[in-house]
Amino acid sequence: MEYYCSYQERCHAEVVQKLYALSVPSNQQDEIIVHLLRHNFLNEERFAKLFSISKFHQKKWGKNRISNELKQRNISDYLIKVGLKEIPEEEYTTTFHELAEKTWHSITEKNVLKKRKKYCDTLLRKGWESDWVYQKVKALEKNV
Repeated sequence: MEYYCSYQERCHAEVVQKLYALSVPSNQQDEIIVHLLRHNFLNEERFAKLFSISKFHQKKWGKNRISNELKQRNISDYLIKVGLKEIPEEEYTTTFHELAEKTWHSITEKNVLKKRKKYCDTLLRKGWESDWVYQKVKALEKNV
């Protein structure tokens, strides 16, 4: 399990799931998790920070999507906030505008309403703030 945690940053839920898949008895699972925590192989704060910044850079996810994904992994609200603070605000805004422009121009739909829906659905699915998405779509439609 040390190798499993050192190979890639893990959260408690992933480690428990792996131990369950390996059919490790529950009393031994607790001992293993305590060992991993003591020797710093398992650290939820480090996981939240790394997860947030990497999903933002690699997949261009917004804060809503990152937050929801961390909640699914049973990360506390406090640690989610700590993780999201890792994303620089200026870079976040710049990435949104670049992604929004790219998405708008990549949609080849002729019907404006359908294009708007596809655009909004795409950005909202990636977890970007809805007020940003709707403001941007209005600005892009004016430029057409």
